Amino acid sequence: MIKKVTNTKTVEYLFSAWQETCIWSALQGIMGDIYAEDTENPDAAMVILGDFCFLAGTPSAELVAFKPTTYKKNYIIMVPENAAWSTLIETHYKDGAEKNFRYAIKKNAGNFNKEKLEQAVATVPEGLELQMIDETLYNACLKKDWSEDFVSNYKDYAMFEELGLGALMVKKDTGEIVAGASSYSTYNDGIEIEIVTREDYRKQGLAYRCASKLILECLKRNLYPSWDARTKISVALAEKLGYEYSHEYVAYEITNY
Repeated sequence: MIKKVTNTKTVEYLFSAWQETCIWSALQGIMGDIYAEDTENPDAAMVILGDFCFLAGTPSAELVAFKPTTYKKNYIIMVPENAAWSTLIETHYKDGAEKNFRYAIKKNAGNFNKEKLEQAVATVPEGLELQMIDETLYNACLKKDWSEDFVSNYKDYAMFEELGLGALMVKKDTGEIVAGASSYSTYNDGIEIEIVTREDYRKQGLAYRCASKLILECLKRNLYPSWDARTKISVALAEKLGYEYSHEYVAYEITNY
């Protein structure tokens, strides 16, 4: 029987080689949940935070098939530790598991050019302005599917105010959100960045400006703004901001979870 892990020390060794901040968030007890068949001496475990599920240890068909009662979506992104986990995912979910590649970005705090980032923040297009997420914008983010992940992994605004951080591009006349860079999750020393531009405002450099603002705010607070890329376009944006590409890895988008 699969249970929620309450003593995260028992599973730390299973994830010791991972450089995923969502895993760190769960291990540190900040956000996210960990599950295992044996919670005292586990040889496999899964971490779930937001839309992501990370699988490590001895491959377990039971863990691959497990869905917590608290997880209400039918969609999740499963990241396997190795090919044996991948085989179990493909076997269980069949056509409901779409294999993709994501792109890991190195965690190097010394590559950011503050002057360049400040220049980006200072050149906001006419009619728009950069704003840090307050309670009004927090609630506004939740009203649209495309923007909800800017804040949705924090149970309420009080939690976001304490742990989260985000910069949004909004229309001056209406306050409407058109782009943003925010904390998808939080760990002890930083955040994982979520960055999105509304479809009708893309290719205007808005994501670059929002990310520049967020990175500068993180640096002020001695937080590391971690970046993980879904596409090569995201990799290119990360490199423009001062990040360095690391490697690609397999992730499955599960649509019948």
